[in-house]
Amino acid sequence: MRLSALLTLTALAAAPLTGCQTRPDDLPTFSQERKLLQVVVEMPAGTNRAQRYDATQHQFVPERRAGLDHVVEFLPCPGNSGFIPGTFTNAPSARPLAALVLCEAQPAGTVLEVLPIGLVTLDDNGLMRPIVLAVPARPSQQILPAVVSWQDLTSRYPGAREVLRQWFQHQGRPGEVRIVSWKDEKAAEQQVRQAMN
Repeated sequence: MRLSALLTLTALAAAPLTGCQTRPDDLPTFSQERKLLQVVVEMPAGTNRAQRYDATQHQFVPERRAGLDHVVEFLPCPGNSGFIPGTFTNAPSARPLAALVLCEAQPAGTVLEVLPIGLVTLDDNGLMRPIVLAVPARPSQQILPAVVSWQDLTSRYPGAREVLRQWFQHQGRPGEVRIVSWKDEKAAEQQVRQAMN
């Protein structure tokens, strides 16, 4: 009896570790239970040090720009920057589709269920980079009450678009990054569908 109880406790203690060991690049685009879009956080809100998940090393590494660790020389990241698993862009790097989740800082590797609210496309030194703008699906993680669409964000928080524009444009040297377009949640959802493998 004692041995079986010990084995049960050992199995229960090991269960969370097994669940946490799923690699970010192995996650599905949509959560299994609630069928909501997922984002893996790479660069937490409130930091300037860009990092990304390296699928070959299975770890988070500093993002490099011009051979150096990329530190955004501006205000800290206004959201949690990351990627949507199970997607790929047409960029030469074949990176997953990028996302920015507008909520409090989450540690790198956190998986968030999100609602897409917009799509911004950047021209990053000649490379087109679509970025899905999102808010957490869980009300307890939301910091922008009742924002579930691009219209909600721009009408309730009119300064938010300017904050995002400024932050994105300071990703590189002056003039290196520019905003090509802002689109709504329908465009974001379409972009996700196109990027799914």
